[in-house]
Amino acid sequence: MMLFFSLGFGKWGFFFWKVYRSRCRGPTMAHKADDEYDYLFKVVLIGDSGVGKSNLLSRFTRNEFCLESKSTIGVEFATRSIQVDGKTIKAQIWDTAGQERYRAITSAYYRGAVGALLVYDITKHVTYENVERWLKELRDHADSNIVIMLVGNKSDLRHLRGVSLDDAQSFAEKEGLSFIETSALESTNVEKAFQRILTEIYRIVSKKALASEENATEGPGQGTNIVPLDSNSPDLKKKGCCGD
Repeated sequence: MMLFFSLGFGKWGFFFWKVYRSRCRGPTMAHKADDEYDYLFKVVLIGDSGVGKSNLLSRFTRNEFCLESKSTIGVEFATRSIQVDGKTIKAQIWDTAGQERYRAITSAYYRGAVGALLVYDITKHVTYENVERWLKELRDHADSNIVIMLVGNKSDLRHLRGVSLDDAQSFAEKEGLSFIETSALESTNVEKAFQRILTEIYRIVSKKALASEENATEGPGQGTNIVPLDSNSPDLKKKGCCGD
């Protein structure tokens, strides 16, 4: 059975998208590994165009890198599942275009996100300068408890560095963000970055779910624990397995 619910964290509530109480199985063995999961988390990639968001996405989800990748038009996403504490976490990672003319489109995709990687290019200081603007937009549109990681990409070009490690680390600490430098080209810290943010989201969600389940009520005739929603949360919805 699939359960859709939200758990309140303060005024706005902490939303995690499509939490599954039992595993959802696909129709074929070929897709079984990707179609079985306990949690589905929406994570967005944000930052200026050209910082390497699409290559971070392709490196993590398909272990691919394209030297001639073009700017993303609109929004696209890919998925990958990982294991955390014996649970299967499926990440649905959205690549939001960094170009100004597409920002009106991508703003809608902040809604429902439980994690965000805010990416800049360590060789281009202007992309780091724009981090504050992206952070403000994210906080304006996303849930107040979204987990955010600041990512300095293209660490393979450290000899062309335009943003110091210490400056970025200090900014992240001041804003309450986690921080890491990556290279999508060399696959440096890409796995670590996604593993870290997904694990942090899971820890928050699982602790809140455990606390809520102590007060759960039993659904009629199903024997399924339904987590009560706070007054500011959307209604609980149940749909068939693997539905949208």
